[in-house]
Amino acid sequence: MISLSKWGSVPGQLRAAAAAGGRYVRRAVVEPGLERDDLLLNGKCVVAAMVAWVLARYLLPPTVSTFAPFTALVALQATVYRSARDCIQYLLAMAAGTTLAATLAATVGVHGWSFGLLTLLGLWAGRVRRLGQQGAQVAIVGFFAFSSGQGRIDYVGYLAAAVTIGALCGLGAQLVLAPARHTGHRRQAVAHLCTGMSRRISALADTLDDTLDASEPDGERVRQWHRDWRKLYADCRDIQNSIDAEVENGRLNPRRGAADLNDALARAREVADMGERSLDHLRSMTRAVDHALDTGEIERLPGSFRPGFSSALRAAAQAIEELGRADRTDIDRLECLIGEAETELDRVQHEAASAAPQAQTLRGALLTDAGRLLTELRAGQRALASAS
Repeated sequence: MISLSKWGSVPGQLRAAAAAGGRYVRRAVVEPGLERDDLLLNGKCVVAAMVAWVLARYLLPPTVSTFAPFTALVALQATVYRSARDCIQYLLAMAAGTTLAATLAATVGVHGWSFGLLTLLGLWAGRVRRLGQQGAQVAIVGFFAFSSGQGRIDYVGYLAAAVTIGALCGLGAQLVLAPARHTGHRRQAVAHLCTGMSRRISALADTLDDTLDASEPDGERVRQWHRDWRKLYADCRDIQNSIDAEVENGRLNPRRGAADLNDALARAREVADMGERSLDHLRSMTRAVDHALDTGEIERLPGSFRPGFSSALRAAAQAIEELGRADRTDIDRLECLIGEAETELDRVQHEAASAAPQAQTLRGALLTDAGRLLTELRAGQRALASAS
């Protein structure tokens, strides 16, 4: 039995859903982005499916008319490249399914056991890798051609015509109003990622610097760093996926945009990859600090170590921010910042080698992670310099 309290909450849920839908539509109308792309794609799906269905109902028998709007929906994907790929895969699956159905019906007849054989062969053929996600359509289309059309060639011809109508309507709608390019949004996302990393590295440097008031990091601050690195790591993965999607969006897209869009996306992908690798070293550095807090080793760090190490981190933070700039990175400034960080880290490492063996394990761990961080920045600097 459904309680009355659950029924009473239904109007509130409907109002909340309506409000969320209204906000979604407003965002789609006000500014370009995923909401607008999704809204336009849905609109294209409605128009293409309707036109395909009307044409198929007018030109072809009712038994095959449903395949036209279905194919139109298959042909309308998030990108032009994916639309063309899925459409071709579906056409190949349709050809394989109808061929199997017609061959079995003509050679052994329409029987229960022959339908089972058709199912087996359709499932086997659908596993061909080149058919992708449309592999299941081999058996499905074969079912229609075998049961509804009895494997007759005229039915197969009508079915092929319906699929062709749907494919033309879907691809036509996709090309007339092609998906927008969002290269600038991806570069801004990379810049925001690098700014967030830079700000937190600077905070880590300030905390480790014993010349400041907050000379000893507390447990809550270290736990916050852990949470920040995990969040930035997840953001980095999302940005990488969005850049890959935008690269795909540029394939076959009639909206070519500026000539250097692909180069800009390649640079943004390189910086995002560098950010992901750098976050691994920052997480390791934070774990070392966390362990040193638990054991009290943080208090035994030499006074001469912290300022120099913090200076190296600050220079690295500025370099990361420069690497992630949405506009062109200043390669010369980047070179100076990384060189400054390397020089400072070398000096600290040389002093640590000749200093008293206080907190030697902690110093070694911090210097190793910082060195690996600078190696990633240097690799990113070389990649951007070669791409410029």
